[in-house]
Amino acid sequence: MRKFDTKIQYLKYKVLREVARHAFNDTLVESFNDIAKVIVKDKPTMRCCIYKERAIVAERIKLATGGDKSNPNVIEVIDIACDECPMGGFSVTDACRGCVAHRCEDVCKRGAISFDSEQKAHIDKEKCIECGKCSEVCPYGAILNFTRPCVHACKIKAISMSENKAAYIDNNKCISCGACVYQCPFGAISDKSYILEVIDYIKESAKNQDMNLYAVVAPSIASQFTYAKTGQVVSGIKELGFNKVVEAALGADMVAYSEGKELVEKGKLTSSCCPAFVTYIRKAFPALTDYISSNLSPMATISKYIKEYDPKAKVVFIGPCTAKKAEIRTPEVRQYVDSAITFEELQALFDAKDIEITELGETPLDNASYYGRIFARCGGLADAVAQSLKEQGLDENFTLNGLSCDGIEECRAALLRLNKGVLPNNFIEGMACTGGCVGGAGCLTHAVKNKVITDNYGKEAAAQSIAEAIKPLEDGKILSEQE
Repeated sequence: MRKFDTKIQYLKYKVLREVARHAFNDTLVESFNDIAKVIVKDKPTMRCCIYKERAIVAERIKLATGGDKSNPNVIEVIDIACDECPMGGFSVTDACRGCVAHRCEDVCKRGAISFDSEQKAHIDKEKCIECGKCSEVCPYGAILNFTRPCVHACKIKAISMSENKAAYIDNNKCISCGACVYQCPFGAISDKSYILEVIDYIKESAKNQDMNLYAVVAPSIASQFTYAKTGQVVSGIKELGFNKVVEAALGADMVAYSEGKELVEKGKLTSSCCPAFVTYIRKAFPALTDYISSNLSPMATISKYIKEYDPKAKVVFIGPCTAKKAEIRTPEVRQYVDSAITFEELQALFDAKDIEITELGETPLDNASYYGRIFARCGGLADAVAQSLKEQGLDENFTLNGLSCDGIEECRAALLRLNKGVLPNNFIEGMACTGGCVGGAGCLTHAVKNKVITDNYGKEAAAQSIAEAIKPLEDGKILSEQE
């Protein structure tokens, strides 16, 4: 049974599945209208009319085929779909009793509160500055702040409203975390897909003996395909046409080992595994960029290793993260990772090729240690760095005082303190998504138990230490295990 948290996710998946199906069959160019008709039948189910519904699906197809090439952001707004949310802000509800006290009027310094003939309050939006003082003093709780879901989801205030009342994303602030994508109840904000790019690699790999196609899978995969076993998912990836499947968690082991050394050398460090967190530092706290770990992310680290040992390699990252789609386009990473897709997109690929993973045998995937795999949940990175210090004997003269930030709001609070020089911690693990990678926007499910599943997956690792996991890297052993 497929698992999606919302109908929006399911709609997005259906579009991706149909786009992928036509791409595999080389019929995509002439099939856009056919895809829209498959998604939207003879009558509307979500919008006012079939024409608008199909027009919105047409925009979703554009995003599924790469989106607006002129927009560097991987997160885009479908303007035509963004028309049902109120503008938001503080408004007086029917709970207003027209009381005599008029405390709301007294605290408003802008004169934005007026009263009708029944003494019920009204707010002049032209004067209101959204300070919220009127809401605080109302004895009936009749003044509420109606915030658009996307605005509420974006904790870095990168979303505002355009002139046509649609959501507008400020690319100078946006960190591509995808929180707005997951929270928009109309699916009006979405991440562009590179699924066609991946399909091209799959096709090329099938006919080109001089190309080896690698899938680097995030450790959060263990918590996502709940209807199948992880080994069956790996088999499904190989069934798609990937030659080899490698754990990004092995890259996490490599990063943890190296980051432990760098922490001791510098004395204070912020993590580099979450691209949204790193982007946030660079955009909002540029003075702190020197604290960012010099290590590439686990995805890029293991991909760099693959490219160095296999000149025929093409590498595709598969994970829960929309920000990874932005990371692979950066100068530091694009030479190592050729494309990236989410778990949502992987499910679409399976079904586009009619691959029923529950009917497949299990392919073992055991490259990493427990510590590399728990990078998928908040706190895992800090635990791994502590372990790396211990294994390398660096904890004898250095005491780790780590801080694991669960979500971008906690990251912001920590960075503000670091910026002011009052943060007592010497290591910040920054996770932009609540819960860590298991809460990424590209997940199939965001269940609370995902953290537990991740820990259990970590305990299944054959390697008992980080050193044991990375030792086979010395001779490129991991690249020949799945021949």
